[in-house]
Amino acid sequence: MTRTAPSLPHVVIVGGGFAGINAARALRGAPVRVTLIDRRVYNTFQPLLYQVATGGLNPGDVTHFLRSLRIAQPNLDIVHEHLMEIDTAARTVRLLDGQTIAFDYLVLANGVTTAYHGTPGAKENSFAVYSRSQAIAIRDTLFTRLERATQQGDRRRGLTVVVIGGGPTGVEMAGALAELRDQGLEPAYPELEGDAFRIVLVQRSEEILKPFTPKLRRYAKAELARRHVEVRLGSGVAEVRADAVALSDGTVIPSDLTVWATGVAPHEEVRFWNLPLDDGDRIRVGEDLQVEGLPGIFAAGDVAIAPQDLPQLAQPAIQGGAHIGRQIQRILRGEPTQRFEYYDKGQLAIIGRRSAVGEVPGLANLPVLHRIPVLQRVPLLRRMIALTGRSAWMAWLFVHITSLLGPRNKLTVMIGLVARYGSGLYRKPVPIVGDVPAIRPSKAERLRLPEQQLEAVDDAAAEETSAATD
Repeated sequence: MTRTAPSLPHVVIVGGGFAGINAARALRGAPVRVTLIDRRVYNTFQPLLYQVATGGLNPGDVTHFLRSLRIAQPNLDIVHEHLMEIDTAARTVRLLDGQTIAFDYLVLANGVTTAYHGTPGAKENSFAVYSRSQAIAIRDTLFTRLERATQQGDRRRGLTVVVIGGGPTGVEMAGALAELRDQGLEPAYPELEGDAFRIVLVQRSEEILKPFTPKLRRYAKAELARRHVEVRLGSGVAEVRADAVALSDGTVIPSDLTVWATGVAPHEEVRFWNLPLDDGDRIRVGEDLQVEGLPGIFAAGDVAIAPQDLPQLAQPAIQGGAHIGRQIQRILRGEPTQRFEYYDKGQLAIIGRRSAVGEVPGLANLPVLHRIPVLQRVPLLRRMIALTGRSAWMAWLFVHITSLLGPRNKLTVMIGLVARYGSGLYRKPVPIVGDVPAIRPSKAERLRLPEQQLEAVDDAAAEETSAATD
């Protein structure tokens, strides 16, 4: 099945993440048809997935229905499918269901997935935190194993969670687990001693939060220690076992739940799209984010590698997607494309209540002001401002709530974070509990019959059913 294209130029966008949605939005009102293809029906706000994994937010709070974008953008169509092949010569894409869609312009923004770097047992025995279903799986397993720990009878034997990765995701996950333990679970689980819930953060290098300044790294490490998170630095993971994590220095850490919070890589199918790739299978693009040697085909976000050496963060994807939308409109007007100029808005990472680290733009790098050349020539005004503690925490709250799609998501996330961190509320055991399996007796136990009698009851019921059918 092939879709025939009307007269308007057709822009096909693959991926409904930060880059894809912002590319589509940039084409709102443009004289084009836009088709957004994604294998899920929703967009996921990944920076808050760890809050779902630790019972702070509901899964629906961090996801947004993609088809709702059409309310404000009539020239946008949503296709729930999976990209299989790209024919750059015929200007078509083939989807998993067999349909072929023709395009005039193609935007590849399908993101990346978890990378395990060939670590034995990592994929089988650890939980990634890159999708909504993975975050739910962590939450459900966490509460299931907490309940199991209460049945051991030894108050000193509880639960050990190992978080692998000292980047923002790993630090935020470890900090959220510590908040959950200290402010909610301690009074809720009298069967366990306070230190029976052990949290270990493992980082291969000698520093956590490597993109941040040394001062902020030291602050984050001290805050984790204050929250009784063990930080193991300088040793990589040699193997992830079902009940332990083995480090490269020979140390073996018992683990009831292992969270893999490090490393991303493009999806395997990118290799079969006949596109120029780097050694890490990322799509090579030029300074205008157009794929090398393929006019009219663009890529943005983590799946792309540009000469500008952009960081794999949300902002480059957001700005890159919007830039591509503008370039397509320039091409339609017969104008040359422009180089992508990334505006660094800084970075933030939360550790816990009233504790975060951040680097925010100085005066010359503030919105609008960053376009004034005279300000850019003053080094003092261009310096990033380091934030710690409550100021960084408030900045983190503001940025994450305002970045969400849709008013409902903004409101529910704000309520959820107030319930988790608000004064007078943060010490109450009110996590959003996982789906812990119900305790249910067998049929023999329910009827209080021996197994032999139960089999006879079942046989009699089967005979009655057979007779009624005849």
